[in-house]
This record gives sequence, structure tokens and C-alpha cells, in this order.
Amino acid sequence: MDTNTSRRAFLQTVGIGTVALGLASHARGEEKTIQGFEKTAASPEQSKGWAPVSDRKIRVGIAGYGVCKFGAAFGFQDHPNVQVVAVTDIIPDRCAALAKACRCAKTYPSLEEMVTDDGIEAVFVATDAPSHANHAIAALKHGKHVASAVPAVHASLEDADRLFEAVKSSGRTYMMFETSYFHEDLHAMRTIYNAGGLGKLVYAEGEYYHYMPEPIDSYKGWRIGLPPQWYPTHSNAYYVGVTGGSFTEVSCMGMPSTIAHLRPENNKYKNAFGTEIALFRTSEGGSARMAVSWDTPGVGGEMGRVRGQSGSFYGKYEGQMKQSPDLKRPPLPPSVDPGGHGGSHGYLMNEFVLSILQKRKPLVDIAQALNMTVSGIVAHESATRDGELLKIPQYRV
Repeated sequence: MDTNTSRRAFLQTVGIGTVALGLASHARGEEKTIQGFEKTAASPEQSKGWAPVSDRKIRVGIAGYGVCKFGAAFGFQDHPNVQVVAVTDIIPDRCAALAKACRCAKTYPSLEEMVTDDGIEAVFVATDAPSHANHAIAALKHGKHVASAVPAVHASLEDADRLFEAVKSSGRTYMMFETSYFHEDLHAMRTIYNAGGLGKLVYAEGEYYHYMPEPIDSYKGWRIGLPPQWYPTHSNAYYVGVTGGSFTEVSCMGMPSTIAHLRPENNKYKNAFGTEIALFRTSEGGSARMAVSWDTPGVGGEMGRVRGQSGSFYGKYEGQMKQSPDLKRPPLPPSVDPGGHGGSHGYLMNEFVLSILQKRKPLVDIAQALNMTVSGIVAHESATRDGELLKIPQYRV
């Protein structure tokens, strides 16, 4: 085979999907929807090669149907190996709407009551971020597998330790649904990294730009004035989700915002920062710059780039690897749509289901979930100390 021709084909393969995704994101930017929630159109190719691994149906309970309507957005109700047997939301109208969306007759007035149902095997926690840790722990203590929306914990290192211990002691599967993991570009980066095409990463960049001149509605106003690095996983995934590694220390700078709800006198967090830029040391000895911003108009979304000792990925791969590994995302059941956030929703849900059926570790396990989340909590603390270099707790399984 002509090596140069093969390499050119490889570069084209890893670059086209990202370019197409960028064009689609630009086109969707004019829609009046919450950024990131635009659905990706289904493709006949997404199910190519799919085959069932089991005929068993996992009995799932779903909690939460707030402004993002995440409870139904990931498509549990459409998976051939899932039966949604119960749903809950503490607001009755939302609970009824979630039941209708999931084609489920059984409802509970709270997650705390739902998790006592012995007929439920797994719970998807799609409640408000401040409740994620407590809700996941409650489900784990009742013997349920748990999937959680991001972030794994809200602002608390103590909650991170509690959740980590709950997962370890339960023996159950835990997975955080970080959407960047199944973006086409990050999935390609991870595949190339695992095949040796990047080597150790010298430098990584991740960015989550979500312009919010007005706050998004939220339960008890938890989003209003939220410190940017308390919602860090969409950007931090562009290192942790590529390598499986972690951040060991951080210096973070925050910039005061001109937007009203991002002034300390106008939010319960006393947070002044609309943008926080963190410089991390990585577990490989390299560096990573991770940005989260609520107050900068312009290009938005979740994006990243990586440079390694053997290659880089800046929209496409360039490096020493001559033969391309298969960069396609894993096949979805024909009944499952890819969904929003770069067409990641269906892939995350399918990965969680498969990890239970195959009795294996999920892609975004508790260690990666906490390594992505806790590093942001420490980064915000650094920003409040004018960029002081701080150590970050480490989680390993």
C-alpha cells in the first residue's frame, strides 16, 4: 500500500467530521434553543454493525425533568435493552410530562421514594446539580446502578469523597454523562491516543463558552451566578476524556463580569467571575489550559485541541501514525437517536447500558467523573486567591 496515500486518507477521515460538526453548529447558532441542546440528525451509518449483546431489559428509574428536560433527553425509553419502569420529579406537572415522554405509567413524588422500589435496577439522576451527589448516593445505598448528569458534585470536596466511597462500597456501576466524551473530535482524539498516535500529551486545551447575558432558569436558582469552574467537565474532558488521566495542580485566573447576575451582590455564591481560565499540571507531566465562560459573546460550545509527543489533533490529526484506527463512534441501536450536545446523548446512554449488561467499567467511571469535577472546584478556589497554585485531590479505581 502507498504509505503517503494512506496517510492522506487518514488525515481526511479524522478532519471531515469535525469540520462538518463546526458548520452545523454555526448554522444552529441562530436557533432560539439553549446552547448545546440542539439535536443531531440521525444517520443510517450510526447503527451500522450494531448487534444486541443481550435480550435482557434493565429496569430503569429516571429522576428530573427541569428546564433542560434531561430526564428524557438521553433516550433510555428508546433502548431495546431498557424498560423505564418509574419516573420522578418533585414538581407534579413536570413529573407527569416526564412520564409521558418516557412512556411510563409509574411515578413517584421524589427520588428518595423512588429508589426504595426493589423493581428498579438503575437510576438516571437528571436533577439539579446541587443534588447530584446526594441523589446518586441515595440510589447507590439502595443497590441501584447510577448514571448522573454533570457535574458529579457541586462545589464540595467532601461530597466528592462521600460519592467516591459510596460507589466503591456499593459494587454498583456509576457513570457520569459528560457529553464531550462522545463529540466526534474528542472520540477521535481518545481513539488515536489509545492507539499510540499522540504519545504523552504535552499540552491540551478545552473550552466551554456559553454566553448567558441572562441566567438560565433553574431549581432554586442554582445556575444564577454559578462560578464558571464549578461547571468544568465540558472543557476538562478534553484532557481527562482523551487520556484517562487527571490534573494534579492548578493556577486559575478569573475576570470580573459586567453582567448583572455575575456580580457578587446579585448571586448567592458571591461570585464575581464570568470567565475563569485554569492552567493545570497533568498526571503525564504536561500542561492544560481549560476555559469556562458565561459572559463572552461569539463562538460558543464545547471544543478542544491536544498536542502530544507523537502527534496533535487540531481539527484533524497530524503526526507519526501512518494507519488510521477506526474513528467511528460505536454503533447505536436503530431505535436510539444521537441527540444533543454534538450528538452525544444516545452514545452516553448506550455506553451505560452496555456496561451493566457486560459487567464492565463504564467509559466515564467515578474516578474520571471526580477528576474532571473536583479540579474545577479547586480551580475556582485558586481564582479567588488571585491564581495561587493549589494541589488537586486524586481519585483512582
